[in-house]
Amino acid sequence: MTIPGNLQTTAMAVMPHKDVESALDLALTMDIPFWPQLPHVSYTEDMYVQAAEHFPGILLDMKNRTLRFSMEKFILEFEETMAHFDEPEYFDISKEYSVVYHRFLEMDFSDRPAIRGQLEGPISFGLNVVDQDKRPILFDDTIRPFMFEFMSRRINVQLERLKKLNSNAFMFVDEPGLQFLFSALSGYDSTKAKNEMEEFFAMTQRPRGVHLCGNPDWDFLLNLDLDILSLDIYQNGEIFASYSKSIMKI
Repeated sequence: MTIPGNLQTTAMAVMPHKDVESALDLALTMDIPFWPQLPHVSYTEDMYVQAAEHFPGILLDMKNRTLRFSMEKFILEFEETMAHFDEPEYFDISKEYSVVYHRFLEMDFSDRPAIRGQLEGPISFGLNVVDQDKRPILFDDTIRPFMFEFMSRRINVQLERLKKLNSNAFMFVDEPGLQFLFSALSGYDSTKAKNEMEEFFAMTQRPRGVHLCGNPDWDFLLNLDLDILSLDIYQNGEIFASYSKSIMKI
């Protein structure tokens, strides 16, 4: 692992800025710079939209700022997607989907302890994007395995590109949806979720970890094969104090 410690700073990627350069200037004040996601600059700078690039079946409405899924469109586009499955650049974020990312890639980070990238994770993406029946695609047994592999490839390609700028680059898999995973949602039981998340991380290059601000099932999350965990420790301080005590007893 090459993730530096010693209380060095980084920050959440989603920012309210309407100006690319001012957002980047702020991101560069961190010890570990990152490329900002700026949905107020363009809807394509939204974290879910960026993850959706080239995903077959996506219905992107820029005017109304909506992101949905069509199974009929998925079937029509699936063969074209598979034709590009061995092309790394196909899974990277294009200039059309993030001006900020490509501006970041032009910079020199050789003197920094590390740099960081991010992509929306498959759980959150699958919960947020709904199909023609208004059902989250995470619960579709046909789409979900493909989605996990698709997102792992996107994370790997971005990480490889960032490592060319700084050998200590690492990725956050943004997963706010993990806090809703076991809250009375049908169609995706905890055993299946754990197995498929383990398979997902097995396909995802290191160093990588999960970022979320909510309160998920901590036993589930902390037993995954993670290199780093980014969380709101202020809101979850009591939970982690109890968790640490239980570990010490064991």
